[in-house]
Amino acid sequence: MVDDTVTQTESAMRPAPLHAFSIPNILTYGRIAASPLVGATFFVPNDWAHWIAFFIFVAASVTDYFDGYLARLWKQQSSLGRMLDPIADKLLVSVSILVLVADGMLTGWSIWAAIIVLMREVFVSGLREFLAELRVSLPVTRLAKWKTTLQLVALAALLVAPAIQGARSGMIIDLGLTFFWIAAIVTLYTGFDYFRAALKHLARTA
Repeated sequence: MVDDTVTQTESAMRPAPLHAFSIPNILTYGRIAASPLVGATFFVPNDWAHWIAFFIFVAASVTDYFDGYLARLWKQQSSLGRMLDPIADKLLVSVSILVLVADGMLTGWSIWAAIIVLMREVFVSGLREFLAELRVSLPVTRLAKWKTTLQLVALAALLVAPAIQGARSGMIIDLGLTFFWIAAIVTLYTGFDYFRAALKHLARTA
């Protein structure tokens, strides 16, 4: 009788199994896999490269909404999903920026917007990793979600613009660059906002 009670208690104390292969997590894996595929399109000749990169990027971006939505709807949220979701976003954005710089779509002052975005992502990732050791989490803010949306819209426009316009200039590119600069400014602000939220925890360990 005692053994049965102990066994039941131990069973109750075991953590719930990780939904590693749940649909929300599979969508996140797909977004991670899409990042090198977007990069590979740089080596595809002609305008097909821009169309392929665009469709892969858009499909991956859509999963950014559905993985979180489905995880909440089906109660399949997991530590693995919470860890991989922002990583998948950063990989997709970073690879796309590198492709656009290499392709000559981001040049001149626009490269500074790219530098701001990439530096912020590295900074916040390092901040999250440090705070994780203190068992402190930085929840994603609503403004940070808007930042991600602005980045995705801008990058999608810049990836496909040359195939539509047949040139490295035009209305779509101008709109894409405008959105990208707005995203860079919001990115800078949200990075500072995260740092300010983490400052009290950092001061405690100084």
